[in-house]
Amino acid sequence: MSRRITALLLVLLCSSTVLAVVDGAAATGATHRAGFSPIHPGDTGWRVRELQSRLHQLGLHSEIVTNRYDEETRAGVTTFQRRRGWDTGGVVDERTWLKLVSLTTEPTSEALHNVYTPGRPLLQRGDRGMWVRQVQARLKQVRWYDAKVTGRFDRTTVTAVERFQARRRIPVTGQVDRRTLTRLKDVTRQPTKAELFNIVATGPRLDPRCTTGRAMCVDKTSRSLRWVVDGVVRRTVEVRFGSDELPTREGAFAVFRKSRDHVSSLYDTPMPFAMFFSGGQAVHYSPDFAANGYAGASHGCVNVRDRDAVAWLFDQVRLGDKVIVYRS
Repeated sequence: MSRRITALLLVLLCSSTVLAVVDGAAATGATHRAGFSPIHPGDTGWRVRELQSRLHQLGLHSEIVTNRYDEETRAGVTTFQRRRGWDTGGVVDERTWLKLVSLTTEPTSEALHNVYTPGRPLLQRGDRGMWVRQVQARLKQVRWYDAKVTGRFDRTTVTAVERFQARRRIPVTGQVDRRTLTRLKDVTRQPTKAELFNIVATGPRLDPRCTTGRAMCVDKTSRSLRWVVDGVVRRTVEVRFGSDELPTREGAFAVFRKSRDHVSSLYDTPMPFAMFFSGGQAVHYSPDFAANGYAGASHGCVNVRDRDAVAWLFDQVRLGDKVIVYRS
């Protein structure tokens, strides 16, 4: 009997100990949760660096980490939370932090201090081709490369890449790795055909808005319309404009309607090959302009003198193409 009592007491004692340990662990967990300090937009400090580094591992932040919870960091946090159906306004609460930690690895000292090692070269000295042209043209946009775009990765290109890398405090190798290419793309735009092949526009200065995409570039000063695609002038025609009472509007527009055999309902006059860009104003052929030249004026439209040219242009232009009306 005494042995049974002793065994029972041991069982009860062990159970109490286990319960005490479990209760203690629960209490510790509760204390941990209560002691977690959320990270808010605008906060600064070392925890922000770790947050940014972990977000970078998930493709939600750039590689560069700072001490400040800025807009880039908030965008990463809100995206991370939105994917899980959470919404805390960008505040990193404990649930967000624990999930983020579970999906990432501990940031290295190098990552937290923006110390980088070179990546595998994608382009290097001796390479040739369109990718090299792209890099040269982009370096030219940020004024690190001032030679012609050749598509040959030569010594001049190496020097330009080295200067770009040094400016952004990444390993200076003169080779284009993934990090260098990403940073270069972040600060430049897609090069135009004119930039890639050193094509210089002739005639008066093109408005910068005409140098990308597809645009009818209408210059009131030179009284010309230039059809420009990716910075390359494909055709130039003479044009005239509205009078002082009915001026042709200046600014950036887009073609929203085309009418090959249009007749004005307001003035009852033919407007062949009409391409409307602002209200009733359009680029179109004008028989009066062809016959009388600049002695007359339009009712606000952009008149074209050359019928064959405007017919060709009508077939090139698409709805949505830009119309830039300006003075050079």
